[in-house]
Amino acid sequence: MEKYDVKKSHKALYAPGSKDFSLVEVPAFRYLAIDGHGDPNASTEYTEALESLYATSYALKFRSKKERGRDYVVAPLEGLWWAENMAIFTAADGAARDKASWDWTMMISQPEWITSEQVAETAELLAAKKELPGLARLRVAELQEGFCVQILHRGPYDDEGPVLARLHREFMPAHNLRFNGRHHEIYLSDPRRSAPEKLKTILRQPVAPAGGAERAAAAGGSAPSS
Repeated sequence: MEKYDVKKSHKALYAPGSKDFSLVEVPAFRYLAIDGHGDPNASTEYTEALESLYATSYALKFRSKKERGRDYVVAPLEGLWWAENMAIFTAADGAARDKASWDWTMMISQPEWITSEQVAETAELLAAKKELPGLARLRVAELQEGFCVQILHRGPYDDEGPVLARLHREFMPAHNLRFNGRHHEIYLSDPRRSAPEKLKTILRQPVAPAGGAERAAAAGGSAPSS
């Protein structure tokens, strides 16, 4: 049985280079998603979100293999991040990034054959067996980002600021681009098993041509729809 792997099926989206920014067209993906607020390093809400996302994703995988004979690799964790002052994301000093003010949507993409009904049933079964507070906030979301700029960041999360500053202040103005969605990160490494300097994170920004009536009012963009 061949396993479906979103990273292999959409290699251009999950294997960018780390030197130069690349432009990609991102199709619609369906996700398990949980919204929250606050510093991911200190927020119980964040920990609960990740526990529920992974528990549900793996339960759906095992159910798909057993009931439909279709196996797949659980997709990497992804996150949308925003704040009232988006400039904090480009700060070179990690302490200046003011993580307590961050809003986020943590997500794991699902194969197209996983239905909303299966998600609801699986979450209900999990809730009956385990203490997973985050399940109460779990939802199915679709995100269609379209035209995006992305790059692979190697190293600690707090070192992303200068890379994002280059994207926002150099690459986007030079290519006449504006923000068209929320800052998106895709985590290819497990921080529990990888040294900070070896972490691999895709930094993605939805964009659109600048100018005209469609000029963005802010960098925040829109959240994925339920």
